[in-house]
Amino acid sequence: MSASVDPVGLSRRYPIPNGPLDLVTTIFPLRQGTADPTMRVHGREVWRALRTADGPATLHMRVEAGELVAGAEGPGAAAALGLAPGLAGLADDPTRLRPRHPALVEARRRAAGLRLTAGTGVFDALVWVILAQKVVGLDARRSYRDLVRRVGEPAPGAAGLLLPPDPARVAATPYWTFHECNVERRRAMVIIDIARRASTLDALSALPAAEARRRLETVPGVGPWTAAEVTAVSHGDPDAVPVGDYHVPNAVAHALAGESRGDDRRMLELLEPYTGQRGRVIRLLMSGGRGAPRFGPRVSRQDIRGR
Repeated sequence: MSASVDPVGLSRRYPIPNGPLDLVTTIFPLRQGTADPTMRVHGREVWRALRTADGPATLHMRVEAGELVAGAEGPGAAAALGLAPGLAGLADDPTRLRPRHPALVEARRRAAGLRLTAGTGVFDALVWVILAQKVVGLDARRSYRDLVRRVGEPAPGAAGLLLPPDPARVAATPYWTFHECNVERRRAMVIIDIARRASTLDALSALPAAEARRRLETVPGVGPWTAAEVTAVSHGDPDAVPVGDYHVPNAVAHALAGESRGDDRRMLELLEPYTGQRGRVIRLLMSGGRGAPRFGPRVSRQDIRGR
């Protein structure tokens, strides 16, 4: 699969193995809301701003005639094309899951084409996952958007995207910038700390997912939930289980046992038959925003910017 040169960059076509590919659903975990300045989705096409070892790039992906068509612009175009198959889920084999429960059989039928994305840098993923610690998802996505707009740079090409935050710039960012993004000092200092060790953290991508999770959990401010959320997208980790999540245990208990509520212990018990594929099971059960019935008040949102 050689790259061809077009007027704006490089392009490449990749055959899609192991069944259908739903590109937009597959890359959904990478998109921090519809206003994410680092990504754009239009119809079934995806644009993603990337930092690579060769420089910045904008990657454009779509599915056409049973192939993934990827194009890239910028100094890092060739490297971005090399990341395209992993990001799109072509390195994943969804047939490795053997559903046993009717709810899971139905979830896989409903989400045909869903795969596990891989290839996002560990540092890049850590930034948005740490921003999501202990806060409402809407607030986390808004904080990420605001941070990117303050410290990001324009990505190559005409898609109008911004690059993910550069570690050196994040490491030098004063706390008050995070405060303006509705991020309190604890999470801000964790992000600044990981920015200072970004190259070491990104090297974890070369390790098996379980080992990468273990090493991530030794980083101050990174626990099992954060580590699992990161390896889910950096490694395409099919066994990543976000222990400590507010919603996932309830969704698993509801889908697999008909119980409206569950804790981490119950979730792990129900997922035990799928060890090795537990992360994939969670993705399938929660695809399309499905979950357990809601009772009581929602988690409250917080705004510290005026304090």
